Amino acid sequence: MRSLSDTLERLARFHTAKSNHTLAPPSKLSRLQRFGANPGALKAWYHVPEGLNEPPALVVVLHGCTQNAAGYDHASGWSKLADDFGFAVLYPEQVHANNPNLCFNWFNLTDIRRGQGEVFSIRQMVETMIAEHGIDRRRIYVTGLSAGGAMANAALCAYPEVFAGGAVIAGLPYASATSVPEAFDRMRGHGIPNADELRKRLSGASPHRGPWPAISVWHGTRDRTVVEANAHAIIAQWSGVHGVPPSPTSVETVDGHQRLIWQDRSGRDAIDLYVVEGMDHGTPLDVASGYGNAAPYMLDVGISSTLHIARSWGLTPSFERRRERPHYAKPASPELAASQPQPDRAGNIQAVIERALRSAGLMR
Repeated sequence: MRSLSDTLERLARFHTAKSNHTLAPPSKLSRLQRFGANPGALKAWYHVPEGLNEPPALVVVLHGCTQNAAGYDHASGWSKLADDFGFAVLYPEQVHANNPNLCFNWFNLTDIRRGQGEVFSIRQMVETMIAEHGIDRRRIYVTGLSAGGAMANAALCAYPEVFAGGAVIAGLPYASATSVPEAFDRMRGHGIPNADELRKRLSGASPHRGPWPAISVWHGTRDRTVVEANAHAIIAQWSGVHGVPPSPTSVETVDGHQRLIWQDRSGRDAIDLYVVEGMDHGTPLDVASGYGNAAPYMLDVGISSTLHIARSWGLTPSFERRRERPHYAKPASPELAASQPQPDRAGNIQAVIERALRSAGLMR
């Protein structure tokens, strides 16, 4: 049987990383020193902007393999966005003693079960942030990339009462693998459990009977590290608890990429899927937006997952800046084009709104 160390080395090669891509830019993050028993033996970092006048929302952000908290924060732009719009960010961080390649252990049942391992450490971090920084319990969210995306999904499944929403980027379904060899197979799209089994694993992850968090899934069409089949499996896993139909309620084009939306019976966008055309494995960024920096697995493809995810959670203004990106853009449908704001005598309506926000000190 293949040794764990050998398998982890293969995982590093599978990510095409010949060296550790951990970034070390100047960081705004502070160390969260104590957060319960920490059974997963993780580290934690956070950023809370100064001068907040009300209990802030909290975004929990989980890095991918070979990354760390500071590097992912710098590349994704979450802390910068938090400063501009007044919410807190929390970064659980994997350590080499747990995983030599700094992957969250989403394929170990003892790390993803409620009350155990890494996912319980993350829960304890959240509770500590609530106690020490006055976080609004109604506005706690989680997102992550790759192994971090799979662990974000685990946190949503194990503690659905904690999170109002989540976003999984290039991730995998909850409890779809229970060993490292199975993790390789699932990443390649082999042996993914069927929809009924995936739903059973989600519903068995907690005793939750209340409202379920909305979930957003992001995946590139050229991802060969975690293939796109996993994105559709996540949708299938969550469709049961949300009671949504098999087919999307609607489809739209956002920054040249397709967004599929599943609405629940109340008309809420319960699940959505961003299919990022031509993107490899990584977090989609639009560096021109001012949020994020290109890096390994942090990909400037003309659409900012950070901005769109934050907007879907109500953390930033709901409008968005549209740009021509010829190498990624797709023609919009006539219906979508007709719905866009039209210029008036004072210029584009969005520019008018932005000027008003800036004059009120609500936007930079």
